[in-house]
Amino acid sequence: VQLQACGGGLVQAGGFLQLSCSASGSFVIDTLGWYRQAPGKQRELVATITTNDVADYADSVKGRFTISRRNAKNAVYLQMNSLKPEDTAVYYCNLRGAYSDIYWGQGTLVTVSS
Repeated sequence: VQLQACGGGLVQAGGFLQLSCSASGSFVIDTLGWYRQAPGKQRELVATITTNDVADYADSVKGRFTISRRNAKNAVYLQMNSLKPEDTAVYYCNLRGAYSDIYWGQGTLVTVSS
């Protein structure tokens, strides 16, 4: 199973970015999600979305970030608006399979300048 993420970059505070991640291989998806890890900090959940399109967000991104998925393409997206310097991190896409198998993408760096 491979997860390929893209869309990171450098943006000014208040700006926006969209991350994309596509999964390939053999799996049965239960939940797709995004996590992030800032320098010197632990990896944390950003948002997840189930096969029934039920989304969950970290409090720090509610109202600013939107997670979505396209089942036919095994893809998950993260629209990030009103970005803040504290959103700077490496963002990882995550796939949780129906048999509790978990897969990670390689990470994409998001840098928000003040």
